[in-house]
Amino acid sequence: MSEAEVGTALNRTRDFLTASSLDPAVLRGERPTKAMALINPHQADVQEYLKKAFRAPDRENDPLLLFSRFRSADVRPVGDVVKTRGRVTFREDEKGAVEVSTDVTYVYPVVRASGDDEVARTIVRREVVMSWDDPAKIVIEPGTFSLVSYKVDTTNGGCDTYTGYLIPAFLADRTTDADGDGPAVDPYDRSTPIEERMREGDGEGCGIATRS
Repeated sequence: MSEAEVGTALNRTRDFLTASSLDPAVLRGERPTKAMALINPHQADVQEYLKKAFRAPDRENDPLLLFSRFRSADVRPVGDVVKTRGRVTFREDEKGAVEVSTDVTYVYPVVRASGDDEVARTIVRREVVMSWDDPAKIVIEPGTFSLVSYKVDTTNGGCDTYTGYLIPAFLADRTTDADGDGPAVDPYDRSTPIEERMREGDGEGCGIATRS
């Protein structure tokens, strides 16, 4: 892979992260058409996932695995700044493609759409691995990528709710049950790989955030 190929792949990766997790229209609940247009249309399993995710979301077909969306009738973002922290790495895979791995935490401050002053924060850590393949070697449209894997770990975005939208809780909403019944978690702690963190919490109920 050449330096130019790496640069192009990284720039387009940034475009996808912006369109999927930072675009104001998408955060308001609109369909992430710009981000979806960057995904290989010939990757059948992913295209099937996308169709199901926006038609009838469930645990396996959840749009929040790749996209950040709030229901505009319920909440609205505070300001136009979303704080992020993470890393992006790349390597050449066995077919010569540029494989880019992203692991980014997004912090979304929101208020109720009704106009209350209380600010709640939804923290989303998302890991997406994508392969920017050569159309001469792989069935893919130029300028698109194939998804290798994708995972998400969310705090205060709804627990076992598969509506296709992040559902933050506000202090007035929280009860003992709503606060969670699982282990305490620090949503800003990135020292543990996301897969390990998800494995540790599997079957442990809804985690309780130690800070927001």
